[in-house]
Amino acid sequence: MLELAEGEKTQFESKTKEEMEKVIKHFEKDLSTIRTGRASTSLVESVKADVYGQPMVLRELATISAPDARLITIQPWDKTNIGPIEKAIRNSDIGIAPINDGTIIRLQLPMMSSDRREELVKHLGKKSEEARVGVRNVRRDFHNMIRDAEKNKTLSEDFSKQLSDLLQKTTDSFINQINVAQGKKETDLKLV
Repeated sequence: MLELAEGEKTQFESKTKEEMEKVIKHFEKDLSTIRTGRASTSLVESVKADVYGQPMVLRELATISAPDARLITIQPWDKTNIGPIEKAIRNSDIGIAPINDGTIIRLQLPMMSSDRREELVKHLGKKSEEARVGVRNVRRDFHNMIRDAEKNKTLSEDFSKQLSDLLQKTTDSFINQINVAQGKKETDLKLV
């Protein structure tokens, strides 16, 4: 993973941020799949369809667009894939029935009820907490590394304290990013 050595604060900080950034990227991907009432191609881009004997994501199989606020269109490049794409959408958890006219699949997004909005806000809260736990797990792993290095006498007590403080500041910063993103998405969910 990372060898801790006395005085190598910047390498420690960059490695910590790199690991926490992975959690943030995953969280942002999760956020893009939570629909707000406005059509977004990200809702279906990563749905996997079984074509050519293997699972492939829709963005690799078709042109996906959102021509208006409540409509997503999926136009397969190969017309023979329209059936498997329709089946994949039906089996996905997006909860929208596809309309297939033989050349294009249309997804008409319904108006969201207040109950559905509240359900999505709860789902958002769950995803946000998973991201916070992910960041805390990275913090725990790096903290254990600091503790082990101090126990093995490869780090001084003062330097390990500096690294622990830096680790906590970095963790707080990433947790704040999650909270801000959650707040923005929650506002989007409640406004539309």
